[in-house]
Amino acid sequence: MPEHEAAGTDGSPTGQVAEFLRRRREQIAQRWADESVFRAVFTVSRDEAVEAARHVLDALADVAAADRMHDTDAAGFTVVREQLSRMGASRSRAGFTTAQVSTEVDALRPPAVNLLLTDLADAPAEQVRECVTALTVLMGTLRLVVLDTSLSEGHALIERQQLQLLEVATPVIRLWDGIVAVPLIGTLDSARSQVVMETLLEAIVEQHARFAILDITGVPTVDSLVAQHLMKTVAAARLMGAECVVSGIRPAIAQTIVHLGLDLGTVITRSSLADALRYALHELGAGIVNAPTDGAGSR
Repeated sequence: MPEHEAAGTDGSPTGQVAEFLRRRREQIAQRWADESVFRAVFTVSRDEAVEAARHVLDALADVAAADRMHDTDAAGFTVVREQLSRMGASRSRAGFTTAQVSTEVDALRPPAVNLLLTDLADAPAEQVRECVTALTVLMGTLRLVVLDTSLSEGHALIERQQLQLLEVATPVIRLWDGIVAVPLIGTLDSARSQVVMETLLEAIVEQHARFAILDITGVPTVDSLVAQHLMKTVAAARLMGAECVVSGIRPAIAQTIVHLGLDLGTVITRSSLADALRYALHELGAGIVNAPTDGAGSR
């Protein structure tokens, strides 16, 4: 039986494409393994790239057989989303734009279409057109799935980097035995306030701190949610056995707190970090003695 007749057993273009992908699975996989989107990701060996291509082809055949060529959520794609995600994430980390990733995935289409045209060399023109169109639509859907996973991985990477930046921008400094401080600079939003709380509480445990100083001298303003986060941080520090001192409240922030009606009566505040440190040292029983001047020392 001629190959194009075997391909037409199902009758419908999608069924013919599904049978073609299963029949030509090995040949297409071998060609795809040399394409950059596979070669650059599955670098252990070429066999690894070929095996990954086989799995993707199996998924495409299942999607075509289910006649869900346009559906990016088709069940067939579920089993290979991890591989597609790996492909998209790798290209995103390499600095490829969405357009470049799209171009790389689109490069998988010609090898498959060329083999399909070979199989249908003697088939009626209408059958060839319908099958090629179905395969092109299926490959377009694959491209959308890869782009979707690529964008998702890109967003996840950005979120991880933002969290790392927040952690770097929120250092906890050990000022003295039993005293730690967090000097905050820049905008203080709800997300960063949460990182401040977590970082400070971890430092209190690690340093066995009795006093924790939150210095907000470098914070230009806060909103009601941030102010509430600061209050929660103070309360959480107390639960951990440490007294929290807020220092460096700017006039604008003080006015905001008053207008919001927030009660800071239970919170220890000081005008500067130096005053807060002096208070904490005094509470720890450590005296501060100014060094004598040269004249006083000569007497």
